Amino acid sequence: MTRKLVLFDIDGTILLTAGAGRRAIIAALSDEVGPVPAFQSIRFDGKTDPQIVAEMLDMAGQPAARESPRVRALCERYVGYLALELERPTTRTTIMPGVPDLLDRLEVEPGVVLGLLTGNLERGAALKLRSGGISPERFRVGAYGSDAAHRPDLPPIAARRAEAIFGRVPRGDEVVIIGDTPADVACGSGIEARAVAVATGSFSVADLEACGPHAVFDTLEDTEAVLGAILA
Repeated sequence: MTRKLVLFDIDGTILLTAGAGRRAIIAALSDEVGPVPAFQSIRFDGKTDPQIVAEMLDMAGQPAARESPRVRALCERYVGYLALELERPTTRTTIMPGVPDLLDRLEVEPGVVLGLLTGNLERGAALKLRSGGISPERFRVGAYGSDAAHRPDLPPIAARRAEAIFGRVPRGDEVVIIGDTPADVACGSGIEARAVAVATGSFSVADLEACGPHAVFDTLEDTEAVLGAILA
């Protein structure tokens, strides 16, 4: 039986949280450094939470390394604000088209191991998934922004964590990364992972095709086509 480790990005791929993450991280940084208008213009997509925090500190004229204690502490503060934002009655989490059916099919597919590969901190990832009615426990393997601030470091971490399931560390087309940004497409190159891109975030099909993924979809709604790309 051929095994596949299928690693999903969260924001823009599985769900959107109506700006809750942006509001929470700006609140956490504003507590620390005061209001900085440039925070509103920073792009979050494709980045890890520590990377975003470090970039925001740099904007505020207080640079810090991504792995520094200050950045880690601010990330933890952000997760507290995120929990509050997701509890607001005005915050609505939207599951991306086709995701529920695709997860259901993958879960029963022989040899498939579901996982997460996301720039979110592990606690933040769980909060976002639960806000959309998805149990984090469905994903047997994960690599998160709390594991590494540099996104290309995450696929090897996820692969090593799958060793107990596979009996070895998977690589190459045994690992499939599904995401909505060029960073998702590129990050698995170190282990020669396959990338399946979906244009449900802020990048178009053409943007994503230019990065050279194995396959690109407008949405994940065509379950059979997406399964074919994952399992090929």
